[in-house]
Amino acid sequence: MQYDLIIRHGLCLFPWGAEETDIGVRNGRIATLDARMTDTAEREIDARHLHVLPGMIDAHVHFRDPGDASIESMASGTRGAALGGITTIFDMPNTTPSITSAEAIADKAARVGASCLVDIGLYVGATRANTPDLAALERLPGVCAVKLFAGSSTGDLMIEDDDGIEAVMRSGHRRIAFHSEDEYRLQARRKLFKTGQPYATHMLWRDEECAFLGTRRIVALARRTNRPAHILHVSTAEELDYLADHREIASCEVLVNHLTQVAPDCYEALGGLAVMNPPIRDRRHYDASWAAIRDGRVDVVSSDHAPHALGAKTRPWPDCPAGLTGVQTLLPVMLDHVAQGRLSLGRLVDLMAAGPARIYGLQTKGRLAVGFDADFTLVDLRERRTIRNEWIASPVGWTPFDGLDVTGWPVATIVRGHVVMQDDEITSPPIGRLARFAP
Repeated sequence: MQYDLIIRHGLCLFPWGAEETDIGVRNGRIATLDARMTDTAEREIDARHLHVLPGMIDAHVHFRDPGDASIESMASGTRGAALGGITTIFDMPNTTPSITSAEAIADKAARVGASCLVDIGLYVGATRANTPDLAALERLPGVCAVKLFAGSSTGDLMIEDDDGIEAVMRSGHRRIAFHSEDEYRLQARRKLFKTGQPYATHMLWRDEECAFLGTRRIVALARRTNRPAHILHVSTAEELDYLADHREIASCEVLVNHLTQVAPDCYEALGGLAVMNPPIRDRRHYDASWAAIRDGRVDVVSSDHAPHALGAKTRPWPDCPAGLTGVQTLLPVMLDHVAQGRLSLGRLVDLMAAGPARIYGLQTKGRLAVGFDADFTLVDLRERRTIRNEWIASPVGWTPFDGLDVTGWPVATIVRGHVVMQDDEITSPPIGRLARFAP
């Protein structure tokens, strides 16, 4: 048989476990999981001593496009994704202007092919004005979900009251992704703190109850409307325990930072480079997040990549903007957690491939199967590296993980059969497309 690409001798991660086999690719799809030695291809990759994972997905990024390309763009953001072993990203709507209309979605979609190295899904932002239109907007090509900011946003991209949130949840049927901090508590507690206080003040202001109250409210509204909710960046032990009793209506995401960094040490070491929403919290919540990873309560692990200029991040609290780079470092850091025995490689694949595909209705991605997109992330679990700012593709040029030694590294990123990164080099022009989602 003739194929476009054959990946030989790799240890492939399937739902039933790891198995060495040869994968044949034709027309951007997986054509066989058992290519013969006599089969030929235009290109062959020897994956001996490597693990072949389904293409890794980062379901939560802010590429700032449209916006300020000196901070980030789809081109630079997907370059970072490819270098970090990510084959598909889902981009948030809080851009300039916001992605809240059919026209804005179409404009962004039209630029994907010329800009993106990996495939992309687009969130549409919920506003009070577009609430009646959301049922139609969520069905547009490339839209992965509706995003609702119940706290911590500006302009019309925030709906903090129960009536407004309920109206959104009654428009359409697909799962809604929530930033669930409680805006009323945020505003009331802001008066307790002064400008110039230590960066660790951030986690005192946006405390556990702020997150837990927001999540309880959203789950109650999800039950009232029978509309599934996806709680983004869950950061507290209380939320994780609570959500365990509501799995049929609410799924959840945990960020790599909440699995890796611990307060107050992170604020003392990094200052404003540790400031994100929800905040990095103390050891109790770190331990609870890992317990939830191990027992299956967490559906997705993402980066919440949200770059800001370094000069802005070094301003005193709270004038330093919240948000960190992360799409490029997500997989290397998670692979190091595998090396440290905190989770299995199979569980990582569940959280960063099968999980996002299941939660968002992503079609033909998320696992190695005949007929699925030929998206692969090849990793060397023995490779030892040190993450450095100089490696970061984002124009801002920094990472909160600068200097972190990791074991495990992505050595190739393959999107629909196109090798876009190999051995730390970008090897392809932009070939990204809009991802396909169930209607």
